[in-house]
Amino acid sequence: MTSHPGLRPYRPEDSAALSDICIRTAAGGADARDIYPDHELVPSIFATPYAELEPDLAFVLDDGTGRAVGYILGTADTPRFVKEYRESWLPRVADRFPLPEGPPRTPADEMTALLHNPERMVLPELAAHPAHLHIDLLPDWQRKGYGKELMNTFLAALNAKGVEGVHLSMLTSNTPARAFYDRLGFTAIHVPDPGPVSYLVRSTRADL
Repeated sequence: MTSHPGLRPYRPEDSAALSDICIRTAAGGADARDIYPDHELVPSIFATPYAELEPDLAFVLDDGTGRAVGYILGTADTPRFVKEYRESWLPRVADRFPLPEGPPRTPADEMTALLHNPERMVLPELAAHPAHLHIDLLPDWQRKGYGKELMNTFLAALNAKGVEGVHLSMLTSNTPARAFYDRLGFTAIHVPDPGPVSYLVRSTRADL
């Protein structure tokens, strides 16, 4: 626990808070709890598996009372992470979120299809930037400099592991997020058929 808001490493007791932050920012930065009936679906794709499989790269913003109100997490090696996700994470959640039969009919169906297809994360165009990340903060904690602190902490952790490049994907329509990443030195990279998302890359060096 801290006496003032600040960053700290993720702890297992933060798991519920990570899920809450994830679903409350999953609609292009807005609350998605009314879109997905099971509020654990989106976190089971974009938050919890990272905290479980690579906890040393998970960091939270603590509000000063021990409660996480933001996070950054990811992997140093996307192909390795996909393999571990397929082998050890997906079996833990597949019964709760079975793959829909036929084409997706709802946003939840579309998200469940992503859950069952981790191999979508491995793209040859991103090979020079093998790490990837997810970052989210609750609205009251945005635009206060904490996002930059989280990113710098994550990049430093990657750099200490000898990882030279990182990528992320984001909804192209989320222009505030794009402005944030642009300020932090991320640049767009082309991938074939990206759909509704854009891919951005950056070196892990702090001098950019």
